[in-house]
Amino acid sequence: MTHNTEIETARARTCEMLFNAGVALTLEERSRIEIVAFGLGELEKQGLQIVTYINNDRYCAKEIVLFPRQTCPQHLHPPYGKDPGKMETFRCRWGKVFLYVEGQPSRSINAFIPYRSEDFYTVFQEVVLEPGQQFTIPPSTLHWFQAGDRGAIVSEFSSTSRDALDIFTDTRVVRVTQ
Repeated sequence: MTHNTEIETARARTCEMLFNAGVALTLEERSRIEIVAFGLGELEKQGLQIVTYINNDRYCAKEIVLFPRQTCPQHLHPPYGKDPGKMETFRCRWGKVFLYVEGQPSRSINAFIPYRSEDFYTVFQEVVLEPGQQFTIPPSTLHWFQAGDRGAIVSEFSSTSRDALDIFTDTRVVRVTQ
């Protein structure tokens, strides 16, 4: 469980990182920064912070803020009705992000797999994103990502986001923020 003080500290830290990167937020956007701890009780290791600008029945735009070495657990975006699942493009704005997708595993990886979660990380084709670089993740593709040593800010452009439907390989994960 994430406590209110941890949430408010994470929200303030997120605002500071975005400000320092030149990303302007309105007061309303700042107030609704989503702090996602995935129900694992270790926000600093497996978690992320999200500002959703828009999410409708056609498209979605977000900023994802990751603290140093913070990881978003492995998951995929499944089909929904006739929709094949969310397709998303990650564009690194600040810092460095290590993205892992299905495919030929890299010989070595830069990320540190979170302790006691090793069994839930199974895809290791590494894509390193630095500012100005982007990568598109096809629908229904297993993926996970981790910030580098300084953290990262990633702009996400995607089809409609249905976070509650995401399928995580770690069955302990609770995606919807409580």
